Amino acid sequence: MSSYIPTTPIDAAPRRARGRPRKTADERDDGNRRQDLLRAAARLFRTQGFAATSTRDIAAAAGMRSGSPFYHFDNKESLLAAVMQEGMVSAVARQAEAMARATASLKRGQVMTEREAFRVLVRNHFEVLLGPDSDFIPVMLYEWRSLSEAQRGEVNRLKDGYEAVWVPVLQALRVSGELRGDPALSRLMIFGALNWCVQWYDSQRTASLDDLTEAALQLFLKEIE
Repeated sequence: MSSYIPTTPIDAAPRRARGRPRKTADERDDGNRRQDLLRAAARLFRTQGFAATSTRDIAAAAGMRSGSPFYHFDNKESLLAAVMQEGMVSAVARQAEAMARATASLKRGQVMTEREAFRVLVRNHFEVLLGPDSDFIPVMLYEWRSLSEAQRGEVNRLKDGYEAVWVPVLQALRVSGELRGDPALSRLMIFGALNWCVQWYDSQRTASLDDLTEAALQLFLKEIE
């Protein structure tokens, strides 16, 4: 099997502090407030839908006054786009971390096989879709048509970067004979199947994410003797 290869005197002018003026407590907390809004919006957009969720709902869920979202975002549509972008940025980072951890766990001299790389990618994708803080990507799947063309372009750029990591893995699996179909079409089919699990998965009643991963490998790959 082949391997898969970030006091001054009164008349003296007061001295100006160098650099930027100090931020107020509210200004220092802007990043956290923005993240609170994004998390609250993602949760409500997922559970209630974009159309049924108001900025007042989001502000209340984030523990803010009703007008606070407009300090960070122009309107509800820009907040939706930010939720999707945040979700993809996080997914890209988590995917890179998962691959790095898997590589670091190998014994000296070992290399990751294409099948092992595929397992890491699938397992991480389930974590992105179904694990903790996993409202962001399902919102993208549900509410894609609510974005403007320009907003879709930015989210697509991030999505393409995420999926690009899968391409050489699927190509290597095709070469090894473990993937029967064309890698490009297989990638679309695989993401379609994996993403659909957000519609039916219940962690209290169904399998674990590890179980889902093994089922996906059995479904998409064949064993090579």
